[in-house]
Amino acid sequence: MRHDPKIVVVGGGLAGSEAAWQIAQRGIAVELVEMRPVRPTEAHKTEACAELVCSNSFGSDSPHAASRILKDEITAMGSFVLQNARKFAVPAGASLAVDRDLFSKEITARLAAHPLITIRREEFSEFLPGQIYVVATGPLTSPKLSEALRQKVGGESLYFYDAISPIVSADSLDMSKLYLANRWDKGESADFLNCPLDQQQYETLVDDLLSGEVVLPHDFEEEKYFEGCMPIEAIAARGRKTLSFGPLRPVGLVNPHTGKRPWAVIQLRTENVHKTAYNLVGFQTKLKYGEQLRVFRKLPGLENAEFLRLGSMHRNTYLNSPQVLQPTLQLRADANVFIAGQLTGTEGYLESSATGLLAGVNAARLALGESLITLPETSMLGALTKAITDPARVPFQPMNANLGVLPPVILEGEKKLDKAVRNERMSLRSQKAISEFRGQFPEHCTPL
Repeated sequence: MRHDPKIVVVGGGLAGSEAAWQIAQRGIAVELVEMRPVRPTEAHKTEACAELVCSNSFGSDSPHAASRILKDEITAMGSFVLQNARKFAVPAGASLAVDRDLFSKEITARLAAHPLITIRREEFSEFLPGQIYVVATGPLTSPKLSEALRQKVGGESLYFYDAISPIVSADSLDMSKLYLANRWDKGESADFLNCPLDQQQYETLVDDLLSGEVVLPHDFEEEKYFEGCMPIEAIAARGRKTLSFGPLRPVGLVNPHTGKRPWAVIQLRTENVHKTAYNLVGFQTKLKYGEQLRVFRKLPGLENAEFLRLGSMHRNTYLNSPQVLQPTLQLRADANVFIAGQLTGTEGYLESSATGLLAGVNAARLALGESLITLPETSMLGALTKAITDPARVPFQPMNANLGVLPPVILEGEKKLDKAVRNERMSLRSQKAISEFRGQFPEHCTPL
């Protein structure tokens, strides 16, 4: 049965393809607007929907890994994209990788063949009053749509560059070498973990940053940085003492273990209210992932650190989601506009697909006059959505699925969990949460 008015999905990437399918499967006409090939991007090579650009991986498929937990959730919810990823999987060890061409061709063909989906090839530039939209145009959103979004959310809420610092699991840190303190003891409670460096440790860090192998930019990425988001290695290149007078300045951070001020201090800021994960403040970097592990695990207290997210810097258009998005993925300024994919501030193909699913389901429910869905925080998608829409998250950096966004699973009387036990508990709890959720909304969560 066709419903009127139709829903407009802007962007034919992973998130847009998932959203369009979910909406159409619920009997609502979809107009999928994709500007390629009328207006090509600097990164895409074809006009196919769900074209994979920089990688062909949907992340680890190991049992209880963060990305596997998310895969299991959206599989249970009927993910169109993941179904096709499984269909065209190629050998990739413990990861799910796909044949790029076959995958995108199949997605495009199935969307084009759906009786309720119309694909329109043109650049989108204007939101019409009363129309329901899902915007999923990704990191290379066109200038016209960027301006239309800017009018909706305000110029200060639309970002154009990722500057991402690493995140580490709290229970993997050696707390005997770290200390809790705010600079000059300001605030009612100590919010930062501090990693003190002596002169030799500082000099070693600078040497490693200056000699480490970095990720080279893509052809479409301009090497242009803002002072507020310089790569840590670029700051170090300005002079050997620059870091100690900048993001690693030790002033006001006396080490209680020694009673003295360190030569330099790396601050770690908590990522959630549970304090299960910490962000290395100011450590946005272009170092390759292997180099980050080598360099950062030399730091005191981080020798055995579990990195939930590694740092990166690249061109990206995304919203300041904690200030402009609701947990339903609707704009606070316009409830008829849903945002999905990397525009939300999520990172990764899998995360894009997952937010596309949630945005598509909620857009359909809005059109049908039904209550919208907010997933439980004990699920990976629910926790990720909460993380990117929490108004208290300042400053905001893009986020991928990681175990640090989930509430802790330590039982009463336990002090610390083995990593494997922790991950398994989180996985089982996620499955239970999604099972209960599907029981509430079975008509929207049956696999295809």
